[in-house]
Amino acid sequence: MSIVDNRKATHEYFIEERFEAGLVLEGWEVKAIRAGHVQLKESFVIVRDGELFIIGMHVSALPTASTHIRPDATRTRKLLLKAEEISKLIGKVEQRGYTLVPLNLHYKKGRIKLDFGLGRGKKMHDKRDVSRDKDWKREQERLMKHDTRRKTNE
Repeated sequence: MSIVDNRKATHEYFIEERFEAGLVLEGWEVKAIRAGHVQLKESFVIVRDGELFIIGMHVSALPTASTHIRPDATRTRKLLLKAEEISKLIGKVEQRGYTLVPLNLHYKKGRIKLDFGLGRGKKMHDKRDVSRDKDWKREQERLMKHDTRRKTNE
């Protein structure tokens, strides 16, 4: 079950591989995420000292859940992944043009997991091509729908 999706990611990047990782969260963050107070729009994943971290994920604190602490909404959070997967990712990220992009947060067996992808940035002409293809498919569907209505009325 998805909590939040990063729709901007597929617009900005070609996603070549997808990975799933756990997150190191504090209690107030879990409550806020379950309430839907989270954004992935401007976040990104980095590799530092052989570990993965998500930066820029904004988790707004609930007023009832965080009364005794000062929550940092955009703190750096560690991702939990097996060492062999991390080493594989490090090799691919160091290649030119690849980056790790958060795609969505979801529940899996009661835990909060992050899907992220190995992406290559799109150029402006790539975005226009994708937009043009999407518009053409929508127009085809419209024409087919209109055409089938005409045949049934005859």
